[in-house]
Amino acid sequence: MKNVLKTLLCLLVLSGAGGCKSQKDYLYLADMTDDQGYAITQRFQPTIQRNDKLQITVSCKNPELAVPFNVTPGTLKVSENGKVGGSVDEQFYRVDNEGDINFPVLGKLYIAGLTIAEASDMIRQRIIEGNYIKDPIVNIEFKNFRYTVLGAANQNGTHSCDGDRITLLEAIAQAGDLANNADLGKIAVIREEGSTRKVYTVDIRRSDIFNSPAYYLAQNDIVYVRPKKPKSEEKTNFLQWLTVTLSIVTATTSVIWVTKN
Repeated sequence: MKNVLKTLLCLLVLSGAGGCKSQKDYLYLADMTDDQGYAITQRFQPTIQRNDKLQITVSCKNPELAVPFNVTPGTLKVSENGKVGGSVDEQFYRVDNEGDINFPVLGKLYIAGLTIAEASDMIRQRIIEGNYIKDPIVNIEFKNFRYTVLGAANQNGTHSCDGDRITLLEAIAQAGDLANNADLGKIAVIREEGSTRKVYTVDIRRSDIFNSPAYYLAQNDIVYVRPKKPKSEEKTNFLQWLTVTLSIVTATTSVIWVTKN
């Protein structure tokens, strides 16, 4: 009988231990080791989307030649000898629903789907081909790079990004880190790609997050942090399991005792 009780007790302890999670379940990048190199496999470049707000400026060695390509002349001044100096104010363009912008002199340009570098090169080539400027400099920056964080994060809402690149880990930090009930293995990034929406689910406990298409966020991404099962529910389930197990142990012990006596 003692052996039976000992066996049942061991099963009870092992079953309870199975409900306990490893510390690695709560650590970011838990599988990474010190002093080991991890190759950078992707160089992220966000693409221009419809409704993006862009800052575009054209400049060159002779500032007066760039004036027609900048809607507002800014602080340009003409000196006594006829030379134009000063600076040109930065311009903002909204990409319309067709993916176009209406650019001075060059007219309507389709830039949706292009990277910043590709769009800059296209505008530069159009200016050169039109014999307007021999060696123009075209600078483009995103002015509405935003993303939204929802779910088990400490600061839900829409956040802005300076520049054109932010990682998922940086976005989580900007949102005040994850809440205690966050499921680190099930973080969803919802992204619009052309005419479709895709959902990428990542596990930030693992280093292979660096290879995920969702590691670098794109503008207007939605990050949804799934919550774990509520603690109250886990506690209730455990108590139910414990009650049933103890009932089985008691019933088994009683049967054994009656059989032997």
